[in-house]
Amino acid sequence: MPDEPVALAIVPGKGMAFATPGGSRAVQALDVGAAIGELTDEQPRFVWWSARDTAAPLIRGGCRVQACWDLAAVSRLLHGGSRDDVGAVWAATHELSPPAPPRGELDLLDLDDESDDVAVRSDGQLSRIWQTGGWSRDLDTAMRWAELALQVQQRQHAALRALPDPRATPGRTPLPVLTAYAESAAALLAVELGETGLPVDRDVLSGILEPVIGPPPVDEAHAAARRRARDDAVRRHFPNASDVDLRNPAQVLQMLARFGLNLPDTRSWRLEPHASTSEPIAALLAWRKAERLSTTYGWSWLERHVGADGRLRGSWTAAEGAGRMTASAGLHNMPAELRPAVRAEPGHVLVRADLGQVEPRVLAVVSGDAALAQAARDEDMYAPVAARLGCDRPTAKVAVLAAMYGQTSGTAGNALRQMDRTYVQAMSYLRNAEESGRAGTPLRTYGGRLLRMQPGWGRFARNAVVQGAAAELFKAWAATVRAGLPAGAQIVLCLHDELLVHARREDAEAVAGLLSDALAATARWWAAGSGVRFVADVSVAESWAAAH
Repeated sequence: MPDEPVALAIVPGKGMAFATPGGSRAVQALDVGAAIGELTDEQPRFVWWSARDTAAPLIRGGCRVQACWDLAAVSRLLHGGSRDDVGAVWAATHELSPPAPPRGELDLLDLDDESDDVAVRSDGQLSRIWQTGGWSRDLDTAMRWAELALQVQQRQHAALRALPDPRATPGRTPLPVLTAYAESAAALLAVELGETGLPVDRDVLSGILEPVIGPPPVDEAHAAARRRARDDAVRRHFPNASDVDLRNPAQVLQMLARFGLNLPDTRSWRLEPHASTSEPIAALLAWRKAERLSTTYGWSWLERHVGADGRLRGSWTAAEGAGRMTASAGLHNMPAELRPAVRAEPGHVLVRADLGQVEPRVLAVVSGDAALAQAARDEDMYAPVAARLGCDRPTAKVAVLAAMYGQTSGTAGNALRQMDRTYVQAMSYLRNAEESGRAGTPLRTYGGRLLRMQPGWGRFARNAVVQGAAAELFKAWAATVRAGLPAGAQIVLCLHDELLVHARREDAEAVAGLLSDALAATARWWAAGSGVRFVADVSVAESWAAAH
């Protein structure tokens, strides 16, 4: 990875400014590629305040950024919380109180005692005028903005090096710094995903939707009448149900009780066992499927989010909560029945890779439990765990997952108690995290992310330290895959533990090999010395559904 940082500030219509440890300069070039070519013959590690603001013009200008340092992403890694606007990033880096959140347009009070020539106020805070775009007045102010970005990057780098390194080795880049590289790459990837979109066949999608929710409604009145008709088709099966709101769980529970079915809740998995012998329950479950498609993934969703080019686009976030990537427009919750519509374009294929048993393997690494690491050397780690616990594989799987999610009883209760005796270090790691969460004590993930806690967050903390570390591994893997993709290939979906790549048909074998090789390469430094093996199921197909 390039280590020489080059802070970048783009002024639309004027050019761009660069700041390096050796000096700063501006380039009066409107072509991004030409401007960068004037700077260096090699790909630098660009530093910017946020990929959301800087990466999109580069992508649209045809510039392929290989490496970056995203100040917003690294600030959230170091300091936790959800604030990553430039004022908050500056304040956190300089150990100042967080400023008021940005409010959009500035008023006279905001401008009091500020000058548009001054980037940093007398109290050490970043100028609100500059935060809201005042830095882009000309190339000289843009150069100052780039210099400030470089200053923040250097402070962040020093803070990361000062964090504990769980696999410290002399001469090796500290893990928190490597995590910052991966988080920055994920922030860039999030912008790319939003720009390029997920390939969808509109005709296939329409063919899936229409039999379930009907053709596109003429207007809102037509849509409302159709909703009432769907509701009535269910309510007629149940006694005294003509005014039941099927979208109200309490009313549905009462309706089921009058029908003679007493349940603690109306979750689908509780209803499904009754569907094969009860036409009314089957009708209710069919209604739920149609309702979800109609309200969340219906015709209006298709028109809002699927472009004329057949790409489904949403806004991506590189880290939410414990650090997982998330997306809008239903990209992270798309029902399985719609996946056949996610199809490669002509001459292309979708290459899918799904990490196997990733969180238990991550637990073995982060806890340093040698016995669990031994199990994680197997292709299927639940088999050796079952042998050690003296139970069958399904029970062992439930026990491991229950341990990470804080469940202490149920069908796997005996196996959980055996886990306490067999995997002492892993269980102790989880309990310590839970105790910190209960007390509201902040935690850091294996890679260095600060997890802010509130008192009583015990079970959340227990899972967050594992889920957060798994997210860090996933993003490091995704960044390695992105860097090695052949020309024209794109990562088009990051779904928890799953990557989906759109590639030319002739590159399918190379991309499939890259997905596996990149995982092995990432694990070598991320899980160095643990002996834990990470595995991925890789497949190539025309559609997302066929790749499963």
